[in-house]
Amino acid sequence: MIKVLIVDDDFMVAKVHAGFIQRTPGFGVVGVAHTGAQAVLETERLQPDLVLLDIHLPDINGLDLMQRLRDVAPELDVLVISAAREVETVRKALRGGIVHYLIKPFSQSDLQERLEHYRSAYQGLDSAKDVAEQSDVNRVFGLDRTERPLPKGCSIETLKLVEATLNAADGDLSAAEVAEQLGTSRVSARRYLEYLHDEGTLEVRLKYGVGRPERRYVLKGQ
Repeated sequence: MIKVLIVDDDFMVAKVHAGFIQRTPGFGVVGVAHTGAQAVLETERLQPDLVLLDIHLPDINGLDLMQRLRDVAPELDVLVISAAREVETVRKALRGGIVHYLIKPFSQSDLQERLEHYRSAYQGLDSAKDVAEQSDVNRVFGLDRTERPLPKGCSIETLKLVEATLNAADGDLSAAEVAEQLGTSRVSARRYLEYLHDEGTLEVRLKYGVGRPERRYVLKGQ
């Protein structure tokens, strides 16, 4: 579970946000603070993974508070939730290393979308891998393939079919085998498979025989 501390001077707003978080799978509220001083104490005591931080606090500006929180919890991530819309405020928050900036008022789905991105992207970097793939970095910066163009002539529908074919396979598959199952050309299947490999979704295994080695594809972790 990802432990969340809410820092907001408005008691009712904090309660509403806590409800949003509790309804998001994988997250749990471990505490609430209504002042900067209280936030430092609670951060040190609870060691949360993520702080939902308001900027307008009665005793300190939330952006100035961020470094104090990280002094007592060096691995802390911060998601700013604020009514502050000034461009310079947003820039300062970004320079401070926040994971997102959500402007009040927002809906439960707005917050859940940011939390789910945080869980899949930032927390995904805490895996057993010692080296990040480009696809891992892309997720952190919101550049996953749903927002990036596919190769010319490719469609998202066929890409999903290729992934489904690989997921259903008992082992690795060649481009020719994928093409046969989908009723496409080998060249077309190879284009999708290489795209998925470049994205870090697939592993390539070389099968040696007569002539050039055959490239065979399998989903990572399968």
